[in-house]
Amino acid sequence: MSDQKKLFSSAREEAEAAGAARPSPQTLSPSYRLAFSDPAFLLRDELRPVRLQLELLKPELAFKEKGIEATIVVFGSARILAPEAARKAFEEAEKGSGEVPGDGTAGLDVETARRRLDQSRYYDEARRFAKIASRNGRHSSSAGRFYVMTGGGPGIMEAANRGAHEAGAESIGLNIMIPREQAPNPYITPELCFQFHYFAIRKMHFLMRAVALVAFPGGFGTFDEVFETLTLIQTGKITRIPVILFGREFWERAVDFAFLAREGTISREDLGLFEYAETAEEVCEKITRFYWG
Repeated sequence: MSDQKKLFSSAREEAEAAGAARPSPQTLSPSYRLAFSDPAFLLRDELRPVRLQLELLKPELAFKEKGIEATIVVFGSARILAPEAARKAFEEAEKGSGEVPGDGTAGLDVETARRRLDQSRYYDEARRFAKIASRNGRHSSSAGRFYVMTGGGPGIMEAANRGAHEAGAESIGLNIMIPREQAPNPYITPELCFQFHYFAIRKMHFLMRAVALVAFPGGFGTFDEVFETLTLIQTGKITRIPVILFGREFWERAVDFAFLAREGTISREDLGLFEYAETAEEVCEKITRFYWG
């Protein structure tokens, strides 16, 4: 088979040869470009199925080359700040409110800053969890070594990549092109930092190698990812994995799961598809118990 492959030029060699063609009206025409070397052609609406396949394949091949077979996926808000940043923002909001007495808007800013300061504990816990999990990333299980995977942005995602980085471990970031919050955080292993256009393909990669999902408080994106995972488990589309919702008070206020069960829109058994946790150590204990009893 290796000898047979040598009979054909590689795509790279063909592209280089095409670029060396003698200029003429014909060779300079866009129609003459090799299809796989023609960005304008690849960006046509009709080529969406090809782009979907490419976006699936690029990370897939990279993960296979690195031998990555198991991931712990961490979801959570991009807007939750590190404690030091949250403290600074709170102090600045307080200072601003004092400079304009009676300004109701300033008072709201202080309250928002105070809540973000309270939420910063989630950043610390995500960071600690990823650090602990990364240090204990090798087990005598079929899953083998696992890698922390996030959406690659700021907030909780940054915290998890940061914890893995501090443990001396590689970690993965799956960034997405959106108007804001899409820049990758600096703690992702560079060769494991990917950019996506399609949410669907990105979410597929979140789950293709997942051995656990840990969801910290978040907004629409976090809820989308959590509920898709629960739906796939509920309908048997993926093997059951531990789904851990961090911060019971937040999740029970945000979603009344018990109400859904009482109304019959989900079964009571579905309430067992996820668990709550309050500390990094508790998350690790629940994942360990799920796989090793």
